[in-house]
Amino acid sequence: MDPMIVLTTPTGDIGGQLLRLLLDRAPDHGEALRVVVRDPARLPGDVRERVDVVVGSHGDADVLDRAFSGADAVFWCVPPDPSTPDLESAFAGFTRPAVDALRAHGVGHVVGVSALGRGTAVADSAGFVTASLRMDDVLAGSGAAYRALANPSFMDNLLRQVASIRDAGVFTDTAIPDRRAPTAATRDIAAAAATLLLDRSWTGVGEVPVLGPEDLSQEELAATVSDVLGTPVRYERRSLDDLAASMRGFGAGEAFATGMVEMMRAKDEGLDAGVARTPETSSPTTFRQWCTEVLLPAVRGADGAVAA
Repeated sequence: MDPMIVLTTPTGDIGGQLLRLLLDRAPDHGEALRVVVRDPARLPGDVRERVDVVVGSHGDADVLDRAFSGADAVFWCVPPDPSTPDLESAFAGFTRPAVDALRAHGVGHVVGVSALGRGTAVADSAGFVTASLRMDDVLAGSGAAYRALANPSFMDNLLRQVASIRDAGVFTDTAIPDRRAPTAATRDIAAAAATLLLDRSWTGVGEVPVLGPEDLSQEELAATVSDVLGTPVRYERRSLDDLAASMRGFGAGEAFATGMVEMMRAKDEGLDAGVARTPETSSPTTFRQWCTEVLLPAVRGADGAVAA
């Protein structure tokens, strides 16, 4: 029987890109692929034909028992739960059934999507990141070798503001405008996960930071977006109170909204500054490259042009 890699969130941003990478590379390594998905119809037809599909939530112990049977490695990503009563439940609580299943089936390696911040002064008051680091601790106690992908903010978050960028020439965030920070493309995070899952010579527990190639401020991001799109785009800083109110307006519960606010506050207080940039912690996609290859086509959309 071929070695087996199990992917959670195979229709998500990182998980979906990782799945495509593994479909290209896993056969050469003699690896079979299994995915855990709530709705198999969301998987493209050509993908469903090439993977073993376990239907259900990866927060469900029975689903995990089926999914991890015969598995050698697992990609673990916690899906967002805007209605969660508390972040402990949403991250560590969601993950505990996986720890039981990892032990029961003797899974040797796990790669998880996590965040920068461990060891910083604000790690214990950083909302989602604090909860994510606690999730890492839970997985680290499973007995499997574990690597946490320690990520900064994603370049791809700008895709949520395509309409505003196109129609109003503006994007918003809560960050101090001139504060430089790492930012990474999700495709580089997926690539880091693929490398770890296919070469399982690593042991023990640790982090793999994915920092992008350089630190940039929001003002520098706006300048690059403007240059690539060929039209002025500016950054507007919004307040944390406004962020919380907008999240509640979209239906998020208090725990989710507060967790986001605490994370964004912590980022301005040094959450993402705890890891030195080295060739090993950097990832290749520049923000300009990402804007050219991802943001520009999204802004152009079906109209084929960027509004002046």
